[in-house]
Amino acid sequence: MAENKYKLQGIEIRDREGGFDCDVNTLSVKATYHVDDVKFEPRAKALLMDLDGTSVKSEEFWIWLIEKTVKEISKNDKFELSEADIPFVSGYTSIQHLEYCIKKYGINADVFEADKVYHKLAAFELNEIMEGRGNTSAFKPREHLKEFLTEVKNAGVKIGLVTSGLDYKAIPEVVSTFREIGLGDPLEFYDAIITGGKRKIGNYGTMGELCAKPHPWIYAEIGTALAGNENNKIIAMEDSSSGVVSARTAGYNVIGLNDGNLIKSGTDKLCIKCVDNFDEALKIIL
Repeated sequence: MAENKYKLQGIEIRDREGGFDCDVNTLSVKATYHVDDVKFEPRAKALLMDLDGTSVKSEEFWIWLIEKTVKEISKNDKFELSEADIPFVSGYTSIQHLEYCIKKYGINADVFEADKVYHKLAAFELNEIMEGRGNTSAFKPREHLKEFLTEVKNAGVKIGLVTSGLDYKAIPEVVSTFREIGLGDPLEFYDAIITGGKRKIGNYGTMGELCAKPHPWIYAEIGTALAGNENNKIIAMEDSSSGVVSARTAGYNVIGLNDGNLIKSGTDKLCIKCVDNFDEALKIIL
């Protein structure tokens, strides 16, 4: 394979024979991952499902929160993100999104202080949604999510939910989604759920930044828990470039979704296949 070198936000990928090498630089912490190609062999033993964008169409809501945060920290009520910003303010962590905006738009603000503003706004908006006020349509299940998850589960495939979102953001989202589609308690349905951790309060908690996508650790942990070292029997579903890189550096094949940012970022080339819907994905998984 001829070397193909390309860069994303904090990510540099270099193709090589039999795989690729990936440098990840987040919050000045650098890591290099050497990834070997693995041939996926259906039927899958474990399906690892991303939350935002893949299971639930919620990216517009989270992008809107980033925009709202930037308006506040820049004291510019007229600020608007451009279409070119979208691949860099979705799929990563809140700090990475804000760091991108601060650098690109020359905002005089500390990224960690901006992140505090973001989480304050997020907590308020999530509470409004759970109380039936505010943006009650923020979380829309992807079409046929219930049928897809049910068919995969009935086929004996273990299902894990994987998100970089912190608990306080992810749990209300998935609970409200399962309530809407009538699948009961997600904690009982999924074989495992992994998140970016808990918001740091006082002396306890995490920032949910260095372990999260695009690093492989949350994918590697849940994949190993559900299917051991059988990487050829594990497959992930993702709509974001950081998620694809995370799953691939963990050693797993990925089904990409065409309505995410994969084509814009070029990470569709790292996927086993990109699909338009769950029916197409089932043909690969089973």
